[in-house]
Amino acid sequence: MTTDALLTRLRAALGDGGVHVDPDVTAGYRRDMMPLAPFGDPLAVVFPESAEQVQEVVRACAEHGVPIVPRGAGSGLSGAANAVDGCVVLVTTRMNRIVEIDADNRLAVVEPGVVNLDLRGAVEKHGLFYPPDPSSYDWCTIGGNLATNAGGLCCVKYGVTTDSVLGLDVVLADGELLRTGRRTVKGVAGYDLTKLFVGSEGTLGVITRATVALRPLPQAPGTVVAAFGTTAAAGTAVSRIVREGVVPSLMEIMDSVSIAAVEAHLKTELGAGRGCAALLLCQSDSGGEAARAELAKVEQICLDSGAELAHTTFDVAEGHLLLAARRAVLMALEVYGAWLTDDVCVPRTRITELIDACERISTEVGLRVAVVGHAGDGNMHPTIVYDPTSTDEFARARRAFADILAAGLALGGTVTGEHGVGKVKREWLAREIGPVGLRTHRAIKAALDPGNLFNPGSMFDLGPA
Repeated sequence: MTTDALLTRLRAALGDGGVHVDPDVTAGYRRDMMPLAPFGDPLAVVFPESAEQVQEVVRACAEHGVPIVPRGAGSGLSGAANAVDGCVVLVTTRMNRIVEIDADNRLAVVEPGVVNLDLRGAVEKHGLFYPPDPSSYDWCTIGGNLATNAGGLCCVKYGVTTDSVLGLDVVLADGELLRTGRRTVKGVAGYDLTKLFVGSEGTLGVITRATVALRPLPQAPGTVVAAFGTTAAAGTAVSRIVREGVVPSLMEIMDSVSIAAVEAHLKTELGAGRGCAALLLCQSDSGGEAARAELAKVEQICLDSGAELAHTTFDVAEGHLLLAARRAVLMALEVYGAWLTDDVCVPRTRITELIDACERISTEVGLRVAVVGHAGDGNMHPTIVYDPTSTDEFARARRAFADILAAGLALGGTVTGEHGVGKVKREWLAREIGPVGLRTHRAIKAALDPGNLFNPGSMFDLGPA
């Protein structure tokens, strides 16, 4: 069959408005937010509006031997949604219905194009809460969150995306629709196929619907901010908070580079002017006396661990401003150049060692490296700043990116805590999971997608034929 025949079939299934081949349009769907990952030129970009249309796209592409790259909003940071030459990019943003909110059973059924923040807002009206909160939650979609098993600032208490997923509808490589999981609180029948597809980065199928678990709406958070003269003291505080059994709803850390950038950007003072080496930001959403007791304990631990300043507030607006400073780091760094964000997760007791390693790597490559992260679960985001017009600086940024991953593995960590492997960390996944793990991944891929239809080259290659 010819390319024209494929496009004719796609238009018949989706309508002319659902199929785009103009290079000026398709160019905007070639890559996500990761500048290091390779990308190609798609044959077409399609916008299905239903599971049935997704099935038609999959069947047509399978018959023509044309690969499919599923894509959400494109907010990813691993190249997982990057096109390969001659593929069809399947964009799920028009599948954006919140199908059901079942307040009594604390669940919602949603399509993959629903924006994370829109779902949070919709369930909040029922006194409920959808916990996963990636930093891009105001524009990233649930489908992309599912594909990469996204995390966020509240993971320390509520976990990553997979911890809130009960079931999925997935279009498989033969066009059949698989339903996984359940609507019940408990369920152990068969393999846990739901968790297999969450985090598979579109390599096993196209998610067309998700049943997600909801929680009661938390109380307005109280906030503790603590400034430390050394990263080691901040690390001691994190370890002690965890060991004491306190489970804050959020525990973030910022190094001196990120603090200085945010202070300049927001024209406010967070502590860097007083020689602050690290800032720890904790919140409790337990409410009432429980929250006061938790935050009092956190503040005392910080002071006992060497904090030069610790401040607690239950003023929601003040807490929001402090959290806004943490969320503003990437924007603040843009005045210095383009940024490249890494995503490594280490044991919580080794966070400060990773920060120190990033400082050393920054000196070695001669580039600014700012470190922020989720101290509560050890997931750090070292961000390398470089001049994108300089070939030399870009090469040094690539080197720093790899050196940080190596440092994370050496500290007993993992090469990604929430952004995924995509097309930028394939060799690092292989290094982390080893030959047996890689062989198992390939076997699962071959069983579910024998024609290598879905997102070829992402996460891992198929190895020798």
